[in-house]
Amino acid sequence: MAAPDFIVAIPARYGASRLPGKPLRLVGGQPLVLRVVERALQAGAREVVVATDDARVAEALAGQAVRVCMTKPDHLSGTDRLAEVTDQLGWSEDTAVVNLQGDEPFAPPEGIRAVADLLVKSGADMATLATPVTDSASLFDPNTVKVVRDASGMALYFSRAPIPWQRDRFARDRLSPPGPDTLRHIGIYAYRAGFLRCFAAMPPGRLEQMEALEQLRVLEAGHRIAVALTPVPFPPGVDTEEDLARANAFISDTDQQ
Repeated sequence: MAAPDFIVAIPARYGASRLPGKPLRLVGGQPLVLRVVERALQAGAREVVVATDDARVAEALAGQAVRVCMTKPDHLSGTDRLAEVTDQLGWSEDTAVVNLQGDEPFAPPEGIRAVADLLVKSGADMATLATPVTDSASLFDPNTVKVVRDASGMALYFSRAPIPWQRDRFARDRLSPPGPDTLRHIGIYAYRAGFLRCFAAMPPGRLEQMEALEQLRVLEAGHRIAVALTPVPFPPGVDTEEDLARANAFISDTDQQ
């Protein structure tokens, strides 16, 4: 089967609260957003689009093989920002769009292609990726989002809580390693442009508001999200000063090898 035809759209808000000026912070001497763009281009996307609210981000990408869209500064989420882009650029309803977060400088090209391919093959409204949780600390960490799938690979639920609850195992020892069915959600999404518009227009759901997970809006409204295991690991993104330091250390170690 031929590789899927898809666009990668990268939301890049300048004023991140935990890391101000995040898109332009340097990782290995390059702006963070440029590192993300390079990964998207390596994935074989038909087009790479950066959606930002600040002209400084556009200036940093001048001369790159990427389209920059200036968007409103008051969007509440990257999904809302990308929905504006679908209208600006007039994408057709069936255009496959991968939402790659602007703080993922090490996102593997194979993973980006995999989520686009999953969208096409599954016929679901959305597609995303997951990986097994391998330690108890992550399982009980509310910042690590867990997902449970049905037998056909569709998401049943996403939660910050440890799901599925392994009753007998945890009755014996909560520090025991999680089982193979315990999955960590990887925050990369693919959807058709038409559904992206629909998603952004939905009112927030009760579950979304309780868990602070916008993908629950989709499930609560009765839509399907396909979830596949990532073919390659996704290194952590950059959300804090500590993350930025780790990313630069990783680049330095890689360059020395």
